[in-house]
Amino acid sequence: MSAAPDIRVSKGFSPEEAEVVAQLFWQAFRTKLIRVLTSDKRATRFIASVINPDFALVARNQEGAILGLAGFKTQQGGLVGGDLKDLAGIYGWPGALWRGPLLSLLERDVEAGSLLMDGIFVSEVARGQGVGTALLSAIKDQAGQLGLTAVRLDVIDANPRAKALYVRHAFKPVGEEHLGPLRYVFGFKSSTKMIWTASHQT
Repeated sequence: MSAAPDIRVSKGFSPEEAEVVAQLFWQAFRTKLIRVLTSDKRATRFIASVINPDFALVARNQEGAILGLAGFKTQQGGLVGGDLKDLAGIYGWPGALWRGPLLSLLERDVEAGSLLMDGIFVSEVARGQGVGTALLSAIKDQAGQLGLTAVRLDVIDANPRAKALYVRHAFKPVGEEHLGPLRYVFGFKSSTKMIWTASHQT
């Protein structure tokens, strides 16, 4: 996969890197998930236990350090999996039984013909270096390798910088979903569905 000269993007990460990936994931999505996962330590333990390298495109520097990651979802799975049993392993069954249904509200279904981007995040120290651009390019390449002609994602209203990045890379808004009272749980009011298609490639 092509990227900037000092950034390389490849699929997957090692078991030893799962904790690093979980920390980066949590830094990116903490505001949205903190009211459900409640504890930084337990949240990163849970994420590290269920994150799947088979659905991860990882940006690294020349030394191999992880700069960022883009996840994707297919019918076979997604970046962050897990079920009630996995939640119970960290939070106990009482905690799992109320957290599971809330987390399920954030799930998005895979649509025919398009690759669902399942989260993208960049290390704070690597921002502004083209990592996000490299990861979006890799996601588009991944869609092509899977015989798909579109990439779909959802971006929340609380993240206008991400939305601006997607617009610059030819993602088009096609719909909006409002959370209603759940905005007090997840910390955002609405999300915009955006789609890139191969015909928009520049």
